Amino acid sequence: MSNENVQFDSIRPVIWTGQALRLLDQRLLPEKEVYIDINTTQALAEAIKDMCVRGAPAIGISAAFGAVIAAQECLSLQGTERWQQSFQKKLNILAASRPTAVNLFNAINAAKRLIAQEPVEPIKVLEHWAKQWLADDILANKEIGRLGAGLIEDHSRVLTHCNAGALATGGYGTALGVIRAAYQQSKLDKIYSAETRPWNQGSRLSLWEFNKENIPATLIADTVAATLMQQDKLDWIIVGADRITANGDVINKVGTYSLAVLAKHHGVKLMVAAPLTTLDWETQSGFEAEIETRDAKELLPLYYTDVAENCVVDTWNPVFDVTPAELVSAIVTEKAVLKSPNISKMAEFKQQYNQ
Repeated sequence: MSNENVQFDSIRPVIWTGQALRLLDQRLLPEKEVYIDINTTQALAEAIKDMCVRGAPAIGISAAFGAVIAAQECLSLQGTERWQQSFQKKLNILAASRPTAVNLFNAINAAKRLIAQEPVEPIKVLEHWAKQWLADDILANKEIGRLGAGLIEDHSRVLTHCNAGALATGGYGTALGVIRAAYQQSKLDKIYSAETRPWNQGSRLSLWEFNKENIPATLIADTVAATLMQQDKLDWIIVGADRITANGDVINKVGTYSLAVLAKHHGVKLMVAAPLTTLDWETQSGFEAEIETRDAKELLPLYYTDVAENCVVDTWNPVFDVTPAELVSAIVTEKAVLKSPNISKMAEFKQQYNQ
């Protein structure tokens, strides 16, 4: 049965109502679909930090509308200098919410540049810009899907890690956008989703997307991926990115590096799908970027954190890891595909597409 007339594009996790930013609370999925309205910068910072909204592009979009909310909060202030200072402080609150996903900072810096021009109607200008940022992200994802699917041969078997789908973006998704497009073209024989501990974005969120749009997928425990490759049941690993540095290193959900090493050993290709807003030209290597670590309670059983006294066990809970460029088969952006990325290819790409 052909899928070519089905769009697989029904999910929108970030919505601007005109008065508030409406977010699909991803902490409650798949059991409940609940939207919450955000109308202060402090509430948005907490929503980002607490994983109500997650995924680098979606965080960037939220920050863009957060700039609108910040401007609304500063509306009553008189005088350009006082207004600018308050606006900057509120954007700094957003910037402190999560340290690794570069889309957050790209959106905040773009908003700062826009306001530095001292527009006559700052809220109106920011709102128009933020709406365009959201629209551009969805269009970019669909182009990423088209270009990425072009690399995939018929009857392929693919694995995705974490959730780089519609929920992590404005809509459609990056890695899942590629999978959506390839499935629409009837190229995929099998789709695997890794569970992605400890937040289970693969089992909770990616499977929710697949099920919602009737795309058949198979959940595996994270530790099964090596066996899958050993048994020659995989052709591509397709992931998103939270930051791609100037040399082509990829910072993504922890576990991506493990998959990349396994893929290299087994002759499986690794595709990284990400929009231009995920590129960080200021950081030369992935090992120079700050990697977020999160609370021990995300890993430890409740007994050790809330019940036992004098507990001596601890955790190390990094959210992301660094996959060196030499392990990546292709980086797919909305503008072009970079096969076997390295520092010279990245420099050429920057010269051509960094506007």
